[in-house]
Amino acid sequence: MATEVKVPTLGESITEATLGQWLKKPGDAVKADEPIASLETDKVAVEVPSPVDGVMGDQVVAEGATVEVGAVIARIESGSGSGAGAGPAAATPAPTAAAPAMTPVNPSGPGENVEVRAEEAHEEEGGPLTLSPSVRRLVLEFGVDPSKIKGTGKDGRLTKDDVLAAAKNREASAPAAAASPPPPPPPSAPAPASVASAPGERREERVRMTRLRQTVARRLKEAQNSAAMLTTFNDVDMTAVMDARSRYKDLFEKKHGIRLGFMSFFVKAAVLAARDVPAVNAYIEGEEIVYHDYVDVSVAVSAPTGLVVPVVRNADRLSFAEIEKTIADFGRRAKDGALTMADMAGGTFTISNGGVFGSLLSTPIINPPQSAVLGMHRIEERPVVRDGQIVARPMMYLALSYDHRLVDGREAVTFLVRMKEAIEDPTRLLIDL
Repeated sequence: MATEVKVPTLGESITEATLGQWLKKPGDAVKADEPIASLETDKVAVEVPSPVDGVMGDQVVAEGATVEVGAVIARIESGSGSGAGAGPAAATPAPTAAAPAMTPVNPSGPGENVEVRAEEAHEEEGGPLTLSPSVRRLVLEFGVDPSKIKGTGKDGRLTKDDVLAAAKNREASAPAAAASPPPPPPPSAPAPASVASAPGERREERVRMTRLRQTVARRLKEAQNSAAMLTTFNDVDMTAVMDARSRYKDLFEKKHGIRLGFMSFFVKAAVLAARDVPAVNAYIEGEEIVYHDYVDVSVAVSAPTGLVVPVVRNADRLSFAEIEKTIADFGRRAKDGALTMADMAGGTFTISNGGVFGSLLSTPIINPPQSAVLGMHRIEERPVVRDGQIVARPMMYLALSYDHRLVDGREAVTFLVRMKEAIEDPTRLLIDL
């Protein structure tokens, strides 16, 4: 008897997804709650677990196909499999995709797919190789052979740490190998035909955009088309914040179990400034302006599939430690591909820190339907005038992009000035000035 596997509920207003990858093949043994497929939604990648123990049966849809919530994508047969190709279910091939499936680029060299090569090699050894989406991304990123890595996860599955350790070991051994190159052939020996000089080869590759990337592209363009966007800038002296971090970081980490970072200062400063300029924390709906008496801060974090913006809810009520813990948790789950739709729903104001990538200055784009986004940038020492003297100070540029239909220039400048005052004198954050 077969058990149907259906597309789970993906979140409010999400009715369909793309089947990004099958994690199990027909005939593979599966356990209850073990991931068998990965779905790509507009915002996150979602793993679909097996509802029961059994053997992977029919794969009803192919990779790259669009599926609706509640649709049947596979069947799990009763019994136990003995690896790929075992059991009667293996006789049923997966349907042919209507379009060619996306082939990831192999960073280690052209014309070869590490992931496919490793799976084929593992099949020859008689054992299945199942990689989670986050592990697959790391395998492709570092160009390592997963079949040669010993997994430390459940049932011997590879973990992210396994792949990172293998990549680190390979990098460590590379200089030693390079130090003793093979001797060149003697001058009298003829050069092999394959070494003969040939004109440089130019290549192109077409890769289908993921659903997440398509959604990001569409929403950013919609923001440009619908909002009257304008950006205003200011700079802030980070001396006081850096001194406070240096003075209290050990005590802070000992008490709260989390490091004191810059983001909690900026989230707190944004909350303080939003009280003076509520339009920055509002949005336009039709012919009405919707104001909030709370501040839900969307914080841009980097994920393998691109930037995502989980929401720090009720940031106006959270302590420094609670903000740092929330953001750190978002960062970890983003790298693991474990963020949910609920994590990114809503948000009244966005903070994006391009400084972690080395950005000096930028004009961030609004995250609709919000009316403003703050861009943070890298800290660098620059000459400034203090008390008539030219001194070096750790400075950061701040950029506020805003919807000029709702936020006036005076309000935007006032918002940044309030933030500048709070960052340069963090005591204001404690006494609400």
